[in-house]
Amino acid sequence: MSAIPLTARGAERLQTELHRLKTIERPDVIGSIAEARAQGDLSENAEYDAARERQAFVEGRIQELESTLSNAQIIDPSALNVEGKAVFGATVEIEDLESGERVTYQIVGDVEADIRANLISVSSPVARALIGKGEGDVVEVKAPAGIREYEVLGVSYL
Repeated sequence: MSAIPLTARGAERLQTELHRLKTIERPDVIGSIAEARAQGDLSENAEYDAARERQAFVEGRIQELESTLSNAQIIDPSALNVEGKAVFGATVEIEDLESGERVTYQIVGDVEADIRANLISVSSPVARALIGKGEGDVVEVKAPAGIREYEVLGVSYL
């Protein structure tokens, strides 16, 4: 399996979720299964079936997180010599040249991308257009609605 790029903050978030699943969720679901088993006949026991389903989800997520973290390559953009250019992990402020709308994104790995938190995947069209660009550069992004132009207002490495 190839390396999975993560920011330090993204890796920490995944470690926290893994710890919660192992120390809180897993014991809780085991307790739920034991309670449902104590109710008798398992063939018509909806609580038992629901607890087993939840257990399968929790165990699957634990495996997924462990795999991701074991193959993670933590990248610290502040340690790179990139001189104000947008790179993986960088936070980039851009302005839509048509609407004047400003937005700030952090370029992150696919695993930690969350558009609601302004974390965009390095493989997204916007991030691909921004990589290597610096303050004052104008980029074109091919979006479903057509080509959009953005000006890079600033690049920082948090």
